[in-house]
Amino acid sequence: MRVEVRLYATLRRYAPAESAAGVFSTDLPAGRTVADLLAAIHVAAAEVHMLMVNGVNTTVEHILRDGDRVGLFPPVGGG
Repeated sequence: MRVEVRLYATLRRYAPAESAAGVFSTDLPAGRTVADLLAAIHVAAAEVHMLMVNGVNTTVEHILRDGDRVGLFPPVGGG
């Protein structure tokens, strides 16, 4: 299956060099979870503060489907 990945802020460093602004597609075997996706793109779960699939907040146990859009957000600081 193919999913679209959107990496935000500091997580963009994990995107392939040819990706546009941290957005790219990747292929995974059917039935994989967000945790499997993170492992495949070499992002530690501890670096992800919020993740969304198709615009809905979810967890790393979420089972992905072909065509899903996954957004990964790091913790954000400010002051």
